[in-house]
Amino acid sequence: MSTGLLSSELEQMIARFASCRIAVLGDFFLDRYLDIDPGLEEPSLETGQPAHQVTAVRNYPGAAGTVVSNLSALQTGGLHAIGFTGDDGEAFELRRGLAKLNCSTDHLHTSAARFTPTYLKPRDMTIRGLGGEHSRIDTQNRLPTPTDIQQAIIDSLATVVDHVDAVIVLDQVEAANCGAITAAVRDRVAELALNHPHVTFWADSRRRIHDYRNVIIKPNEFEAVGREDPRLGDAVDVDELRAAGSQLRATTNAPLFITRGEDGMLISDPQWTALPGVRLTGETDTTGAGDSATAGCVLALCAGATFAQAAVIGNLVASITVEQLGTTGTASPDELVPRLKLWRQQNELAPND
Repeated sequence: MSTGLLSSELEQMIARFASCRIAVLGDFFLDRYLDIDPGLEEPSLETGQPAHQVTAVRNYPGAAGTVVSNLSALQTGGLHAIGFTGDDGEAFELRRGLAKLNCSTDHLHTSAARFTPTYLKPRDMTIRGLGGEHSRIDTQNRLPTPTDIQQAIIDSLATVVDHVDAVIVLDQVEAANCGAITAAVRDRVAELALNHPHVTFWADSRRRIHDYRNVIIKPNEFEAVGREDPRLGDAVDVDELRAAGSQLRATTNAPLFITRGEDGMLISDPQWTALPGVRLTGETDTTGAGDSATAGCVLALCAGATFAQAAVIGNLVASITVEQLGTTGTASPDELVPRLKLWRQQNELAPND
């Protein structure tokens, strides 16, 4: 197996990251972690129920914001957020977080008619990893996005597209037409992708990946075959995946990057190629792994990578982020070359293949 990616080539791509400009269009959430000390728990005087005591609050841009966090950590030159927030305290924290990542929010529209979507994540500070997480509390918009917000997003995309190298579409909200990516926005993305062939368009969607046209899509293996809500430990046979992927490739009229968890990625172009992931031995937290893979792949494409090289780099980035427990992980450029060397060793590739 040869990917055509050498350490020297990866270093050259990393050097070009700072000249890349990327817009992230989609659903920007706030990830709010509440660190709880169980030793301080006390009963509520009013209800008798346990009153959990928070010792620290950590806020991070989530969903589309997770993609931005990873792009920023990889030292992308220019970042633009396109979407909306509510007019609330969560919006303040989200925008403050994006500003720290040097991401422009000029096209992140404010609406008092919307919530700022939020994942509230209480966690036991004495337990590492996912085992310490309590039940999550979600705040999402469950009514259709007003037409004026949809139009503002469409107008922003049309303005920004001429000034970027890539547009990443992150369709997080599962309720149809209730997030930033509505049918009208998706149709406009398809038109702009046709009219801007030198801009990389990339889409990731939990429920509607089959509805995209003219843009590179990144389904996971279950989304690619139309299997909703897989059970833990499930997998899709590679032959079934290729067959479903070929049909999807013909429908979307654009390449596919299919993620397969620890097994890496399967890409469609120029021919179907499987790129294994990095084998890890320690505890992992896969929260946001797909978003970090997206950031690595798209930034690599902007820096001149082939599809196969981009898939490898996406795998490298994801392998670094999943080792960070109880937080939204990111990878730095300095970590990529050593991780590539590890990956090559695992796959019995000579250092300069």
